[in-house]
Amino acid sequence: MSKKCICLLVSDFNVDNLSAYLSNDAGLPAVAAVTAPFNQVIPVLRNNAAGCWRNADAAVVWTQPHKAAPSFGKILDFEKAPPEAILKEVDDFSTLIKNAVGRVGYIFVPTWVIPPYNRAWGMVDLKTGSGILNTLLRMNLRLIENLEDVAGIYLLDAQRWISVAGKDACNPKLWYMGKIAFSNEVFREAVKDIKAGLNAVAGNTKKLIIVDLDDTLWGGIVGDAGMEGIKLGGHDHIGEAFVDFQRALKALTRRGILLGIVSKNDEKTALATISKHPEMVLRLEDFAGWRINWEDKAENIVELVKELNLGLEAAVFIDDNPAERARVREALPSVYVPDWPGDKMIYKSALSGLSCFDKLSFTSEDSRRTQSYASERKRKQEKSAIPSLGQWLISLDTNIVVGGLSDIDLARATQLLNKTNQMNLTTRRMSEAQLKGWAAKPGHALWVFRVFDKFGDFGLVGIVSVEIKTKKAQIVDFVLSCRVFGRGVEEAMLAVACRYAKDSKPKEIFAGYIPTVKNKPCLDFFKKSGFNQKSKNYFFWDLAKNYKIPAYVKLKKAGKATQSN
Repeated sequence: MSKKCICLLVSDFNVDNLSAYLSNDAGLPAVAAVTAPFNQVIPVLRNNAAGCWRNADAAVVWTQPHKAAPSFGKILDFEKAPPEAILKEVDDFSTLIKNAVGRVGYIFVPTWVIPPYNRAWGMVDLKTGSGILNTLLRMNLRLIENLEDVAGIYLLDAQRWISVAGKDACNPKLWYMGKIAFSNEVFREAVKDIKAGLNAVAGNTKKLIIVDLDDTLWGGIVGDAGMEGIKLGGHDHIGEAFVDFQRALKALTRRGILLGIVSKNDEKTALATISKHPEMVLRLEDFAGWRINWEDKAENIVELVKELNLGLEAAVFIDDNPAERARVREALPSVYVPDWPGDKMIYKSALSGLSCFDKLSFTSEDSRRTQSYASERKRKQEKSAIPSLGQWLISLDTNIVVGGLSDIDLARATQLLNKTNQMNLTTRRMSEAQLKGWAAKPGHALWVFRVFDKFGDFGLVGIVSVEIKTKKAQIVDFVLSCRVFGRGVEEAMLAVACRYAKDSKPKEIFAGYIPTVKNKPCLDFFKKSGFNQKSKNYFFWDLAKNYKIPAYVKLKKAGKATQSN
């Protein structure tokens, strides 16, 4: 987010300290926190016109369980309250939150907790029907079930914040003196998660972890000790810790995070160790790319990120050497370089504690991302063996499947819209609810594009949207993943937009390019797309002519081929 995000805090307790921490935190995105009237949660949620909603980009609705569901207060006092009555109150409260969707882009809802000093019924507190914690768990589960499929609403785990803060998470003195429900440590942890959520909204989730090798991925220096002499696995506490760290890295690849290597090492020795060491969890196919040589690591990072068609702001660099970390921080301030523990046994927990990988949704394309980069290496190897670019493009057997926006595709389409910067006509950002609502309006049309070839499936990689005006049609969104640049997909997307516009009777379709720091590749494409350039950022196509797609791609719709021009 380039400007400060205005975040509204709606709560039934004093959140002034949270507001201060959120507004003054140095990390991105910059936030200006504003608070709703104290202890007026229900009226604020009911009132669309309440002044506190004005200009807010996001909201945090943080309540105490006995305030949101009053019957739970009886359970806290060891009285009886029908479980169905409590859950009905949770349902009613959930409806109020859902009714607030649309007033802001996103709403974050921390789960309900009770103070850690409250032992409740002790060892029988988890019993159904009487236990306080049992009831609270059911309330949170009902809240999750009610809100999990609502676009624009995301729940945050407040219990984790309490656990981090420990026994002092809730201080009765703070409550009696200032109606402050939680300690500052809880608020600091909350800020981390709120900001992680806002970064995910802005498409600023980190996409690539670049790791060193010696004393980072394994113990010891492989060039000196040899493959047999490094610490990795076996009956050794340090070796076991390195194996678990590798498992944690591999787990992140299943979330769509790419792995890369930048290491000062002999490449042949290092790659042989990765390929052949029996205790290695990570193998070459788990890495999207690497630079293993004796050159400056900052320069190698720049080259690797460029090869993967990512920006430096997408990368995280992990290295055990503080001097190397300092060099990368100074040379490449856009790369996130976390402080790294000296104790090898803490590597896994340090990785697991990073919030920079938080995402708003997870799609099947995410889980296949590393595999797609491995397939891309094979494509490049074949390309180098085939002298003609045209021959190579034909040999790939590229298939494009186009369809309308479905509920199944909504999360991935929104993710693509908000995270793609280079091939993006206007860099418009929208929530799932906003995108779905826009596509459903009369005169609007939106298509998603999937691509696969003989090497593998790229998944959903493109979006085109069109708005029919009186005499013209406008291409509103033109978004394409960098993984399929220059493969004829761009032309196929334009062809779909032109055919739709032609059938809708306008005589011309146009695209208005909005320049950003990163989307010049989109401008370059439109300049050579065949569209006429009327001004610097205005391109149009005469719909009396058919827009052709390249012969080396196959465009399909609803299981059958679309007739090409």
